[in-house]
Amino acid sequence: MTYLVWRQYRLQWAIALALLAAIAAVELIDGLHMASAWHSLQVACATSSQGPGQGFGGGAGHGGGCLGQSIASVVGNDFRVLSTLVPAVLGILWGAPLIAHEMETGTTSFAWTQGTTRTRWLVAKVGYLMLAAVIWAGAVSALITWWSGPQNAQNADQFQSNYFNTQGLLPIGYAVVAMALGIAAGVLLRRTVPAIAVTLAGFIAIRAWFAEQIQFHLLPAVTTYTSLTSAWFPGGISIIQGSTVVNAAGQDAGGNPITGMVSVPSGNAISTPDIPAACHQYASSVVPSGNPGMGNASPSLVSCLSKAGFRNYFSYQPGSRYWEFQGLETGIYVLMAAILLAIAFSVIRHRDA
Repeated sequence: MTYLVWRQYRLQWAIALALLAAIAAVELIDGLHMASAWHSLQVACATSSQGPGQGFGGGAGHGGGCLGQSIASVVGNDFRVLSTLVPAVLGILWGAPLIAHEMETGTTSFAWTQGTTRTRWLVAKVGYLMLAAVIWAGAVSALITWWSGPQNAQNADQFQSNYFNTQGLLPIGYAVVAMALGIAAGVLLRRTVPAIAVTLAGFIAIRAWFAEQIQFHLLPAVTTYTSLTSAWFPGGISIIQGSTVVNAAGQDAGGNPITGMVSVPSGNAISTPDIPAACHQYASSVVPSGNPGMGNASPSLVSCLSKAGFRNYFSYQPGSRYWEFQGLETGIYVLMAAILLAIAFSVIRHRDA
């Protein structure tokens, strides 16, 4: 069976290796250039003392100061963005046709009447193709993660969704679930084109669902509270470096979120209905902010609201949880893939040839 699988898919594997070589060439060349630029920038900033914002304290990682100079390459970044398509392509080109094409051409009727059992036939085909997909996605992810190293060091934003999804373990999880989804769709539908459509739509739906509802909610967020007059980010801007913000707003004494048109110095906005009766006398006293309908609350109003129990809250996932989130989400995708493959195996074993 090993030789048969190799013979059947040698063209696809050759194409995959050629594409991987092309990606590696671009990312390695561009990555070395970017690493050199980052090293040179660090040296220049360390030896520079010309005015505020010219040293390491001048806003590194946030677009300002000496270290805020961009080192990212357009070409390398384009390849990073394109790498998000790798799992979907694997599921469409390898997963969906894996069984569906065999059923369409009728080769299963021949294969299942020979000495090889259905289970061994399926294990060999699925096993080798899944292994190839994992290796291919893992290699691409390793290249993108290595290329992103200087950018991660400069911006500390690898926890941002656009970067988090293209590095580390997640691309492997995406490839596994995309392949399993394609295989299961092919087994259930018995047609390649419908299986491809279901695989693409299903993979996009899973990715969107996780990104919007689940991805950064797998662990309870760290929440801190500050007064209305304090800095919006407790501990200063350094607390959000490498972290991802889950929620940031204000709340009244009962813990209810507050929104509206009058802003307090920390950046929160409060509507007149939210303001307690004891503070109404200060509600009309605002300093115009230049935006129609907006204004900064007077010190008297802010003081009154603070005494009434109003405060800011800030929920975030710290950057130290990066690999924990990578492992949790990847594990969920592997579990989903196992369920899909179990369904495919069950259907194949009980289906008439």
